[in-house]
Amino acid sequence: MKLVIVESPNKTQTIGRYLGPDFKVMASEGHIRDLSTRGKGGLGIDIEGGFVPDWEISKGKERIIRQLSDAAKKAEVVYLATDPDREGEAISYHLATVLGLPLDAQTRLQFREITRPAVTEALSDPKKIDMNVVNAQEVRRMEDRIIGFKVSGLLRSKMRLNSAGRVQSSTLKLIVDRKKAIDAFVPQEYWTIEAVIKVGNEKYKVNLTRVDGRPFKCGSKQEADALVARIGKTLAVSSKSSSIKSISPKPPFTTSTMQQEAYSKFGFSNSRTQSTAQKLYEGLSVNGEHVGLITYMRTDSVRISPNFYNGHAIPFITETYGKEYIGPLRGGKNDKNVQDAHEAIRMTGTHRTPEIIANAGLTTDQIKLYRLIYCRALASMMAPKKVESTNVIFSSSGLDFSLSGSKTIFPGFSVVYGEFEEDESKSLPDFKQGENFEVIDIKAEQKFTKPEPLYNEATIVKAMEEKGIGRPSTYASTIKTLLTRKYVTSTKGVLEPTPNGIKAVETLEVYFPDIVSSGYTALMENKLDKVEEGEESFLDAMNEFYIPFMENYENAQGIIRKEVNYTGDKCPLCGRPLVYKVNRKGEKFISCSGYPHCTYIPREEAPKPEVEYTGENCPDCGAPLIYKKSKKGEKFVGCSNFPKCRYTASLVKVKTKPKEAKVYTEADYVKPCPECGSGHLVIKQGKKVQFYGCTNYPKCRHVEWITPKKGKEK
Repeated sequence: MKLVIVESPNKTQTIGRYLGPDFKVMASEGHIRDLSTRGKGGLGIDIEGGFVPDWEISKGKERIIRQLSDAAKKAEVVYLATDPDREGEAISYHLATVLGLPLDAQTRLQFREITRPAVTEALSDPKKIDMNVVNAQEVRRMEDRIIGFKVSGLLRSKMRLNSAGRVQSSTLKLIVDRKKAIDAFVPQEYWTIEAVIKVGNEKYKVNLTRVDGRPFKCGSKQEADALVARIGKTLAVSSKSSSIKSISPKPPFTTSTMQQEAYSKFGFSNSRTQSTAQKLYEGLSVNGEHVGLITYMRTDSVRISPNFYNGHAIPFITETYGKEYIGPLRGGKNDKNVQDAHEAIRMTGTHRTPEIIANAGLTTDQIKLYRLIYCRALASMMAPKKVESTNVIFSSSGLDFSLSGSKTIFPGFSVVYGEFEEDESKSLPDFKQGENFEVIDIKAEQKFTKPEPLYNEATIVKAMEEKGIGRPSTYASTIKTLLTRKYVTSTKGVLEPTPNGIKAVETLEVYFPDIVSSGYTALMENKLDKVEEGEESFLDAMNEFYIPFMENYENAQGIIRKEVNYTGDKCPLCGRPLVYKVNRKGEKFISCSGYPHCTYIPREEAPKPEVEYTGENCPDCGAPLIYKKSKKGEKFVGCSNFPKCRYTASLVKVKTKPKEAKVYTEADYVKPCPECGSGHLVIKQGKKVQFYGCTNYPKCRHVEWITPKKGKEK
């Protein structure tokens, strides 16, 4: 038996089918080890000894490790098939270390898509664990631990703020800076002028673009009114120009662009997009075949493999649309921030069309995202769209008005991706130069310049990518962390910093400017890339970070004063000032500033409800009656002298039907009543027994028992 260890349990079934009965596929369920909180400062790092990490088994992973260890002992060979990125390489390293596997063995499998050919190819060419990649991940983990513990400790103790991380802090600064720019923005007035002309039975809006040969610019109502007064009753065609434009398709998705487009088209949050893409990558059942539907979804590359282009895309495009729709295999721009470790996100097979997938029992989210990925990837390998653009200029009294239109000559890639793009084509009549058209309406509209909007979950990821903050695997988790720490709020995906978020950035800008600097964060990412490529050693990278960081930290530790918010009241026990504090749950409370010598915390007494009197007095003690509520919230009347007097009365009046008095006739008479003489004794029914009673009841209450009761005589 051969053992293959992957990260996710969802992959085991798919890969197991591909490999057959000679293989056993098990999952580590992510990381199995992490830095401990032992040692100096609880960092889990021996800094003086050369940044030696102290790894410990992650909580809850003991059972998984026992199962993997038992299986590894019985296996002929153990293959490590964790994800093809830094974290995946680090997980393979930890698995090999914990399970006692040789680090130099060629047992590392890497595949970018979970399909039979990809898995088989990886198995035929296993690699060694790349220790440069592992070192890069360890540098990232240690730096984040040091920044997190050191800076977060200062923020908590001095400023009553939550923790701060490297990538999260620089991202938070972008959000805060945008909010401050909006608050400081001063709107500028401007005007637009639009005329409506009649062409046959149709109306067309034309916009003023030039005044006396210069670009139109208007900043006041007076200027607008003067220009409107110059417009004649007709506009004449002064020029007409047409050109053929070739519009190339957009490149296939990276992690960033996929998240942006899914947010724009479907309103998906970044985490929702990533979790859906993860399921598509790991594999789903389609027409009885369990297969990964897309390639690895954490990538910053727009590259598509020549094998897929030649073997899948060209045959499919030719058969479905025709040879004229085949486009070149385009490469991406050479961005310095791009790692290009993986292909772009694409479907694993062109034959699994969105229509086939839609009937395969997938969720609505999975169908939507797969269709978006499929169409974008296929369109990127198709011919450009050709459009004829026309621009017509209408003139009057030195004023030039513009009207633009376009029509599609060749649809190209838009036959596939057109459903996700707005159709901006607009056909125009065949205008002739010198023709005059009646002006039937003029509209001058006042407008004001607007600031850039707040970031949303799509645009913040775009900004992070442009500035080199983080990597594809961290985009969604970064936003989630900021929301969890309550540094930002999200309303329909729009991100706005909270007062604590602004306060955290302002504090870090003063004492740790590097941490919130996007340039610094991007440099660190580049440094990690150098470690991964073997151009810089682990120890050099750590020293390069740690020495300047600690200088800043020690300086800040001595300067930042502990923030104290006084209530204005004195402690009733010791006389020291009372202060506002925040507990670990983020809840505000009042405490004595003399803690721990004085542990006074005032108890907040719930306000007593107003007493509502009924206007009547208690029949038992004479005290006023009041309305009360039971534990169930039911209203009743009670004595205000409670608990000395326990009188209560229900407000629910039970309506009872009065008993109809029985009419007795001579047939019911037994004998004359010996007490009143005028009535007769008749048989009556009590609760348990029958008795003789007088027909004159209640005036006469004479009773004779038919069956003598105990202690009673007839």
